[in-house]
Amino acid sequence: MTARTSDIEKAAEVLRAGGLAAFPTETVYGLGANAEDPAAVARTFQVKGRPPSHPLIVHIGGAEHLDDWVHDVPATARLLAERFWPGPLTLVLRRDRRVPLEATGGLETVAVRVPDHPVALALLSTFGGGVTAPSANRFGSVSPTTADHVRAELGDAVDFVLDGGPCEVGVESTIVDATGETPTVLRPGGVTREDLETALGRPLAVHSTSRVRVPGQHPSHYAPRARVILVEPETVVAEAQRAQELGRQVGVFLPPSFADAPVKAHAVVTVPGSMAAYARGLYGFLRELDQAGCDLIVASLPEEQGLGLAIANRLRRAAGPRPTD
Repeated sequence: MTARTSDIEKAAEVLRAGGLAAFPTETVYGLGANAEDPAAVARTFQVKGRPPSHPLIVHIGGAEHLDDWVHDVPATARLLAERFWPGPLTLVLRRDRRVPLEATGGLETVAVRVPDHPVALALLSTFGGGVTAPSANRFGSVSPTTADHVRAELGDAVDFVLDGGPCEVGVESTIVDATGETPTVLRPGGVTREDLETALGRPLAVHSTSRVRVPGQHPSHYAPRARVILVEPETVVAEAQRAQELGRQVGVFLPPSFADAPVKAHAVVTVPGSMAAYARGLYGFLRELDQAGCDLIVASLPEEQGLGLAIANRLRRAAGPRPTD
């Protein structure tokens, strides 16, 4: 789906006026604000209910603009930008003074990426600057992959929603700390660790926590209203049926290898065998089970290779301890 030129221009006008415009990327829908407007950036945190210490990602229109927003770019960072931009890869680098501290959570580093979506790129070109854009949802909840998801969750708190159809990747970007010569993965995402390692010719470490604060590292994140528990694939059916018999309204993520297994549950999602299809549908599946009235979701982790690493990361965060725990 391609957005109308008039809608792209309207979204750019909203950003120039200090407003918030949600827009599609290949990963999820972002809640856009002018990256150089501290008041607009601050409103983003307010609308999401996001702690101001959690940095935002600055979206730019092309790799050629990188030096406008950061400084001291290592050769490895330039290599990754050339190889994977536009695309679902975010690089953490040292911020230029152009980037307000409100956007970086007070840090001297900034997360930057070039989205691989024609509507997002058209908006960035029309706007003519950088746009901070965390996922367009309440902090900690399931990320939106359609414009309807944004409207349902944020409503009138967003000044304009630019509809560009469903997101193709479906999970957030991979975040790489590229401030030094030895990059590390801080959040797995749409660019796989294997592809990064091939490009760099070296293995990469994946850190669940780091000295650099980045999006997506909160213990509970990407979470539906229903509680999520993770079990081994071969015990998903039995655990779901046990919880259902105890009076829970159980939703099940049925692994592909057990697709034909009979299961007594309130609602069942059969997980796609393709990791790309699973990633694309993950957040929609979680929303579907919420809407079905489930209060518990039983799932298992995929093999943590390729996009499976990002899916497993999102499921672990979805199953993490809630603030009320």
